[in-house]
Amino acid sequence: MASHIVGYPRMGPKRELKFALESFWDGKSTAEDLEKVATDLRASIWKQMADAGIKYIPSNTFSYYDQVLDTTAMLGAVPERYSWTGGEIGFDTYFSMARGNATVPAMEMTKWFDTNYHFIVPELGPNTKFSYSSHKAVNEYKEAKALGVDTVPVFIGPVSYLLLSKPAKGVEKGFPLLSLLSSILPVYKEVIAELKAAGASWIQFDEPTLALDLDAHKLAAFSAAYTELESALSGLNVLVETYFADVPAESFKTLTSLSSVTAYGFDLVRGTQTVELIKSGFPAGKYLFAGVVDGRNIWADDLAASLSTLQALEAVVGKDKLVVSTSCSLMHTAVDLVNETKLDSEIKSWLAFAAQKVVEVDALAKALAGQKDEAYFAANAAAQASRRSSPRVTNEEVQKAAAALKGSDHRRATNVSARLDAQQKKLNLPVLPTTTIGSFPQTVELRRVRREYKAKKISEEEYVSAIKEEISKVVKLQEELDIDVLVHGEPERNDMVEYFGEQLSGFAFTANGWVQSYGSRCVKPPIIYGDVSRPNPMTVFWSKTAQSMTSRPMKGMLTGPVTILNWSFVRNDQPRFETCYQIALAIKKEVEDLEAAGIQVIQIDEAALREGLPLRKAEHAFYLDWAVHSFRITNCEIKDTTQIHTHMCYSNFNDIIHSIINMDADVITIENSRSDEKLLSVFREGVKYGAGIGPGVYDIHSPRIPSTEEIADRINKMLAVLDTNILWVNPDCGLKTRKYTEVKPALTNMVSAAKLIRTQLASAK
Repeated sequence: MASHIVGYPRMGPKRELKFALESFWDGKSTAEDLEKVATDLRASIWKQMADAGIKYIPSNTFSYYDQVLDTTAMLGAVPERYSWTGGEIGFDTYFSMARGNATVPAMEMTKWFDTNYHFIVPELGPNTKFSYSSHKAVNEYKEAKALGVDTVPVFIGPVSYLLLSKPAKGVEKGFPLLSLLSSILPVYKEVIAELKAAGASWIQFDEPTLALDLDAHKLAAFSAAYTELESALSGLNVLVETYFADVPAESFKTLTSLSSVTAYGFDLVRGTQTVELIKSGFPAGKYLFAGVVDGRNIWADDLAASLSTLQALEAVVGKDKLVVSTSCSLMHTAVDLVNETKLDSEIKSWLAFAAQKVVEVDALAKALAGQKDEAYFAANAAAQASRRSSPRVTNEEVQKAAAALKGSDHRRATNVSARLDAQQKKLNLPVLPTTTIGSFPQTVELRRVRREYKAKKISEEEYVSAIKEEISKVVKLQEELDIDVLVHGEPERNDMVEYFGEQLSGFAFTANGWVQSYGSRCVKPPIIYGDVSRPNPMTVFWSKTAQSMTSRPMKGMLTGPVTILNWSFVRNDQPRFETCYQIALAIKKEVEDLEAAGIQVIQIDEAALREGLPLRKAEHAFYLDWAVHSFRITNCEIKDTTQIHTHMCYSNFNDIIHSIINMDADVITIENSRSDEKLLSVFREGVKYGAGIGPGVYDIHSPRIPSTEEIADRINKMLAVLDTNILWVNPDCGLKTRKYTEVKPALTNMVSAAKLIRTQLASAK
C-alpha cells in the first residue's frame, strides 16, 4: 500500500513564506525570524503527509526562492560577479543571485517548462569551479527525521540541471554544457554519501528534461551519469521522476535501462501515451511511481477512473511494485481548499487543492490494497456526476456558437497595408507615433478606493467619481507629455485576467488560491468551470468616458483569449482549444461594442501566447494554429478603419514569428528591452513584416530612467531593420508597478527622442 508525493507548495496556506521573505528583504526581520517561519512550514507539511498515510514523503522540495537555484548553491556554481569566497552559501549570496543587489544584477529567470513558474538559470562555463557548498538537502532530511518522519530527499537530477543551464557571459554560445557532467557528479556523490550516513533509504532525482525532444547525444548523458553514480548509490533505492508530458519511446528505453535506478516516476495525466509504453515493456523487479493525480490543476480526481488505470498497471508491474503518486510537484496548484470559505459549495465540491490531493493519493493506494473507503469514493463519484450534469457548466447557445466557428478562417476582409492606409487617413498620426501599453501607476490611494468599494464601504457613485478623476489625471498627463495615442490607465482593474473573468460567466474566484510564480511572487488564477459567455459590456463605459475627455485617439484595452486561458485553471472536461474559442467569442462582442461606442484603436493583449506552447515540437503547429485563430476571431468583423493593437511579452519570440504575423494585428507592441538584439535579428534575417510594430524602447521592470539620447539610439537601431512608416515608440510593458516620479521623466524622454528623430528624418528628406 504505497503512496508518494512528488513535491509540495512552499509558500504556506496563507502565503506565510512570502510575507516572511519580503519582511526579511526589507530589513524588518532577521534571518532567524525567516528560518523559524520556514522550519514551521516544513514541519507542518511533513506532519500533514505522515498523518494522511503517505509512505514516500519528499524533503528538500522546500525552497527560499527556487529549486534550481538551490542546486546551483549545492554545487557552489556561483557566478564570479557575486564575489563569493567559498564556504557554506548563506542568504546574502543566495538572494543576490536570485534578486541582484546594489552593485550587480540578478541571474536570468525563465519559465519552468510550460508552467507559469519561473526558475533561476544557472550560468556555467569551462572555468566554473564546483564544490559542495550548501548542505540544505542533508539538513532537511535530518530535520524531518528528528520529527519522526523518514523522507525521500529530492534533487534536480544532474543531466536536467545541465540541460537547463546556459553558457555564462563571455563563454562561447555553443559551449557544450553536458561536458561539465564529470565536474558536477563528484558533488552529487558527496551529498549521497552524507545522506546514506544519515540513514536515508530512498533518494529522488527529478529529470523532467526526459519529456522533451532529446537527441541521442543528450540521452547518452543520462546513461553516463547514472552509471558513474552507480557505486555511490549502491544500498539506496533510487527514483528518477519525470513530468509534464509523455516520455518519448527512445527516452523511455534509456531511462528504464539505467541499472542504478530502482524506480521510475511518470506523469500519467499529461502523458497518456506513456501508459502504452509501460504496458509494452517495463523492466521486471523495478518500481513504477504512477502519477495519476493531477499536480497542475485544481479539479478533484476522478477516483474511479484513476483506480482502473492503476489496476491495469498493477497487472503489468506487480502489486508490490506499484506506487500511487501525483503527476508532478503540487507546487503548481493552490495549497488548501479549507481556506476557501466564500466559494460556492457546488463548485467547491468539484475541487481539490494540494492538501486534498495528498488525501486522494492515499485513498487510491488504500483502495488498491483492498482497503477502499467506500464513503469517500461514493462522495467523489457524486461530485463528478454533479459536475457533468450541472446546468451551470453547459450553455447550449455558447456550444452552438463555438461549433459554428469550425468552417472559417476568420480573417479581416482587407490586407494589413490597405487597412493601415485607411486608419492613417482617419487617425492622422505623425511618423513614429508614441503610445504606452495600458496601465499607469496604481497608487496606494487608488488601491484603497477599489478595496473600499469591494467591501461596500463607499457607494458606487463615490467609486465611479474617484475612478473618473483618476482617468482624467492620466489623460491630462499624457496630453501634457504630447503622447499621440492615449490610454485610460486602467485604474479600475486589479489584474489583467481577473478583471475580465469577474465579468464573464463560467469563471469562479478563490480567496487564497495562490500559486508561486517566482521567488515571493504569487498569482491567483481564476477557475474556468463552465462555458464562457459575456452577459454585459465589460470595458465600454470606461473607454467611452476616457475618450470623451480628449480629442486624441483613446485605446480600448482588453486581454486576449489565449492569455485568459493560459493564466487560469482551465476545465479538464473538454479540449483547451474549445474553451479558448468560447473566450474569443466573448471578447469579440466586447471589441464590436467598443467600436460601436466610437473607440478607433483597440488593444487586445496576448502576453501569454508563447507560454502555452507544448513541450514537444510535434504538437507546436496545432497549438499555434488554434491560439492564433482565437485571436483573429476577436476582431474579424470590424471596419478597416479600426486599428487593432496587440501586446506581447518577449519570450523566444523569434521561433514563432510566423504565427505572430498570422495573427494579422494592425500594430504589435513587444516587451523586448532586455533582449533588443535577439528580437531585431529576426527582421535582419529577412522576415518580411508589414504591420505596425513597437518594440519597447525602455525597460519598465527597472526604476532606472533612460535618457533621451539612449532612447533615440534604440529607435535608430530599430530603424536600421524596420521601415519608418511602421515603427511605433512605446515603453515595453504597462506602468502599473512604477511610481509617477519614474514614469513622468521616462515618458518625457521617450517623446523627446521620437520628436528628435522625426526632425532628423524630415531634414534628411
